[in-house]
Amino acid sequence: MPYETEQEEEAMNRSTLRALLCMVVAGLALGTGAVASAAEATHFPAQPIHLVVPFPPGGAVDILARLIAKQISTQTGQSVVVENKPGANGNIGTEAVVRAKPDGYTILLAANGLATNASLYHKRSFTEQKDLEPIAYLGYAPLIMVVPEASPYHSLKDVIAAAKADPAKISYASSGNGSAPHLASELLKLTTHTQMLQVAYKGGAPAIVDLEAGRVTFMFLNPLEAMPQINGHRLRPILVGSPKRFAPLPDVQTATEAGFPELEATVWWGFTAPAHTPKDVVSALNAEINKALASPEVKATFEKMGVVAEGGSVEKFDRYLDAQTTKWATVIQKTGIHAD
Repeated sequence: MPYETEQEEEAMNRSTLRALLCMVVAGLALGTGAVASAAEATHFPAQPIHLVVPFPPGGAVDILARLIAKQISTQTGQSVVVENKPGANGNIGTEAVVRAKPDGYTILLAANGLATNASLYHKRSFTEQKDLEPIAYLGYAPLIMVVPEASPYHSLKDVIAAAKADPAKISYASSGNGSAPHLASELLKLTTHTQMLQVAYKGGAPAIVDLEAGRVTFMFLNPLEAMPQINGHRLRPILVGSPKRFAPLPDVQTATEAGFPELEATVWWGFTAPAHTPKDVVSALNAEINKALASPEVKATFEKMGVVAEGGSVEKFDRYLDAQTTKWATVIQKTGIHAD
């Protein structure tokens, strides 16, 4: 349409120029944002990482967390600060990470509860599967089935035969309702179609005292708790719950070798982040954890602790979590166990 005056034409040209300039500036801003995002991912971590441990200091999870934190700090030049937030079988520390900003700077190292707590606790405002992002599978250690040194039972079949002959005669110690030793023992009962009495303790230490004294028949223990007692000839191992023989106890059968492959029971650990953490940040964390697991210092310490390092991709840990969640949800449902 022709303009009636030169002034109108000049005003329209100025308006068009302003619009074009706005489009250019907006395009530059978008480009700058994309570049900044890519640069941020490339240089992750650019500030200290907070690694939450949902258990007290001194336990297996805490020891492993501090070992990996030190190695990642060496690799990246950034501090990795370990924060212990214990309570409620790991729920308190886990919830702290669920509520954290999903930027990769607050992460969690947790254990079997990642797969079992959703079935054990019904009065929570979060679930691990929905509210956490898998980062990496750290590794596992077998649960070791031990009896007092003076026990007449020398194999799993001995215990099963005694339980079938007299169910009231066989008891097992656990370190609390819903704990890994408790669930492993309940899995044993389901797998072998036997009845046994649970004797629950507030933690592993008092349970071990009564086990050594012969007040209970057996217990499943992790290597950190079991090996000092085994080496001191106070407890005797009769089974390991790992898929293959445990190097420190090469003469002890696995559950598969004993004829019960379903009785695989381990303690395991893995890293997670809040849901919606960017995938490139999760990938960067996964790479640093795998690099740490391959370091000589970490490998040597794991060997001393009896921990089998796994590592691997984000997808591997995601599949493992799904499998463990399904397995233990079935055990918990069949046995009616609950922790709240």
